[in-house]
Amino acid sequence: MKQYDQLYINGKWRASDGTQWVEGTNPATLEPIGKMVCATPEEIDEAVSAAHKAFPEWNARPLEERAAFLAAIADGIERHQEELAKLIVEELGAPITFARGVQVGGSIREIRATLEELPRFFFKEELENVTVLKEGFGVVACITPWNYPLNQIQRKITPAFLAGNTVVVKPASLTPRTALALAQIIHETKLPEGVFNLILGSGAETGKALAAHPKVRLISFTGSTKAGQSLYAQAALGIKKLILELGGKSALILLPEGEETQAVSRCMETILNNSGQSCSALTRLLVPREKRQAVEALLLDYVQRVGLMGDPLDPATKLGPVVSKDQYERVLNYIEKGKGEGARVLTGGTPRQGAGYFIPTTIFSDVTPQMTIAQEEIFGPVLCVMAYDTVEEAIEWANDTPYGLSGAVVGPEEEAYKVALRLRTGNVYLNAGKANPKAPFGGYHQSGLGREMGLYGLEDYLEIKAILK
Repeated sequence: MKQYDQLYINGKWRASDGTQWVEGTNPATLEPIGKMVCATPEEIDEAVSAAHKAFPEWNARPLEERAAFLAAIADGIERHQEELAKLIVEELGAPITFARGVQVGGSIREIRATLEELPRFFFKEELENVTVLKEGFGVVACITPWNYPLNQIQRKITPAFLAGNTVVVKPASLTPRTALALAQIIHETKLPEGVFNLILGSGAETGKALAAHPKVRLISFTGSTKAGQSLYAQAALGIKKLILELGGKSALILLPEGEETQAVSRCMETILNNSGQSCSALTRLLVPREKRQAVEALLLDYVQRVGLMGDPLDPATKLGPVVSKDQYERVLNYIEKGKGEGARVLTGGTPRQGAGYFIPTTIFSDVTPQMTIAQEEIFGPVLCVMAYDTVEEAIEWANDTPYGLSGAVVGPEEEAYKVALRLRTGNVYLNAGKANPKAPFGGYHQSGLGREMGLYGLEDYLEIKAILK
């Protein structure tokens, strides 16, 4: 079994002295793909200290130079796009078409979109007798998840670098090889020593130790709400800035005059893509009661026509496996809860026989707002169909979860916009509205703190200083 024992600290690759290992498995085949070392406490300190030492010079560099390094990183990702996509398929199980176009392609688009917007952002402003400056915090601990193993690192280092911060990245232990490949791309740009550092290990131990380090001034975390709550308490001890992108239970509201086919395709894309392992997936479909049967028929047709489950390396595959045995058991447990609470299985509901952590697309109907599957994030290819009687009721149900990350409304444009204004969520898609890498991404309530992407993401990585003359 191949060993991944290299850490990237202070501009150099070095073998770790760690004695603890985490084994990786291809979720589609269950074959081992290597084991990852866990950094020692001394190595965590070494990485943070390197970033701390590099901060003053990097923070003082002209913005144009910092931006040029980001452009070089985007170019490097593009050059290695196929290699990165195949790593993501092997580690995560995402279908190759999705890995190429969204997992890797999205990283490139987002970096370049932020750089394109950068001239509109002012790091210095004169107000009467005051000069207002925006500058980096210092060392940023970037703790990233397995579901977007490349782009979630990108979403942190892009604004962190542009703001003048230095970083220590701790990727998810399930998907370390994608992060290691990105570190090599960054190394090849000849970024100054200490600006980017990469350590490996578990979130519970390595991530916690990194976040607690006294020289870390900002923690940027993407993951579960439970883990975010723990970091929230930990950050308070050092009065550290905290950026959290957490869970979601997003709803699509189909209005009475909305197009059923559009609502179905919009929901199902997010359920199939990444095996439903996206925090912004539209996992609740709220439909007028009189349209429920028609929508159910369209959902079944969509699964039959589009939802091919199988080998993620096959370009025709739409639905791959979930990432791990733990995730597999978690999703199946939620499916059983749905059955037990009285939801009706429209399709799916049982695991596929054979190798791999494959769970067929599962659609529940007759779901009520109080059911566990309507309240808690499942993080798998599971959709809940909920039939409402009035639009007011639909809005109430859409807002009735601890989360507020994403959402959608399908219906006449003016009415859909009015409904969108009342949804307590960070993003709302109207009809065929498309994602925009310049738009802010983030949530209300327990979906997190702060925003990612574009200039909105940059703001969270900046301290503000006023010099009064």
